[in-house]
Amino acid sequence: MHLLIGDLQGCLGAFERLLALFDFSPSRHQLTVLGDLVNRGPDSAAMLRRLMGMGSSAQALLGNHDLHLLAVAHGVRPAHRSDTLDDVLQAPDRAALLHWVAHRPLALQVEGWLCVHAGVAPQWSAQDTLAHAGEVQTLLQGPELGEFLPRMYGNEPALWQDELQGPERWRCIINTLTRMRWCSPDGTQDFKVKEGTADAPAGLLPWFELPQRRTSGTPMAFGHWSTLGLINRPDLLALDTGCVWGGALTGVRVDGGRREVQQTACEAAQLPGR
Repeated sequence: MHLLIGDLQGCLGAFERLLALFDFSPSRHQLTVLGDLVNRGPDSAAMLRRLMGMGSSAQALLGNHDLHLLAVAHGVRPAHRSDTLDDVLQAPDRAALLHWVAHRPLALQVEGWLCVHAGVAPQWSAQDTLAHAGEVQTLLQGPELGEFLPRMYGNEPALWQDELQGPERWRCIINTLTRMRWCSPDGTQDFKVKEGTADAPAGLLPWFELPQRRTSGTPMAFGHWSTLGLINRPDLLALDTGCVWGGALTGVRVDGGRREVQQTACEAAQLPGR
């Protein structure tokens, strides 16, 4: 059995309940979490320890909140008033936790599904997505991490071009994989609008509806966009269902051609809009 699970954000209790619904066993099964492992929920450090303790049975992508943890830990960004990262930052095993986070991937392909936290640029194939993710992973896992993190922030360039180099290239890759939601028809990203598709802004499309997207037809799973709710299409899974906001934590079994969806309700750890 292989499970894909949406954004955890430190909601350890909901995670344990969801695993129980699937009768998940680390010795027999696999899971992939689609990023945002920590922050805003109550148990960020315990969540990281739980995933670490699962060894090779658990894979986890980096989301924007996980990158924010690394930036705060390295003194690059101040903590936000709604952050719940102190249990990681003040932990006796802080160094081990941060090292593990920094060594998570930004994209994976599992059971035929291309998995990212947020989205992919329409110009990218599945192979491009994995290759570009690998570029940034090398930086995050190398000795230049502290130097790289300050260059990670910003909304430009908002349109991918193969000719991008250096920090602009890396920033565009990170924003695409961990922050992407709405785009103009040419693929230029809009980082201001966070609403779901029921409130579609004029002139913008969800990244997965762009007509020229090269990954169209490739089964894709992502999290990040809680206002979408669950999307369960043959080739598209959106699995951030707002656990930290009092919604649900969602998992989907995807191995062997199966499609089994389970959800567990969550108590709100944050108020929407904070």
